[in-house]
Amino acid sequence: MNIRRVAFDHPDAVKLNDEVQAEYHVRYGDGGDATALDASDFEPPNGVYLIAYDESDRPVATGGWRSQDANGEGNEDGDAELKRMFVIEQMRGRGLARRILTALEDDARAAGRLRMVLETGTKQPEAIALYTSSGYAPCTKFGYYRHHESSRCYAKTLRGDL
Repeated sequence: MNIRRVAFDHPDAVKLNDEVQAEYHVRYGDGGDATALDASDFEPPNGVYLIAYDESDRPVATGGWRSQDANGEGNEDGDAELKRMFVIEQMRGRGLARRILTALEDDARAAGRLRMVLETGTKQPEAIALYTSSGYAPCTKFGYYRHHESSRCYAKTLRGDL
């Protein structure tokens, strides 16, 4: 597996984003995640976007983080918000999501971010299992879906001195 930094608007990122949005629609029936995202959100040092490619150079998994600081949507100074974690169906169960997650945490930590935060939903139990088994704990809801009953927010400290 080869994990590469790409732009959020890279053709492979767009393709995988379309796939994850379609999956969100199937699970939630709402057309996909309506959170506003821009390619510039994932430009270092304020974020990064990663794609994992298989041995045939096929994009199979993705994820990114973007800087967030205290705002009216519940974020705190120093947050790195995890976005668009996704593994194509044929490649699930092989540890790819955990590898992407670790790479994103390492990158956010190196950028000086204090904690990684994410929002997921009750219809994504495998995501919740990944995050809780990776040291994430429930936190105050934030972001676009903070008022939705099915929304679940998690956080993990990125620095040991906090």
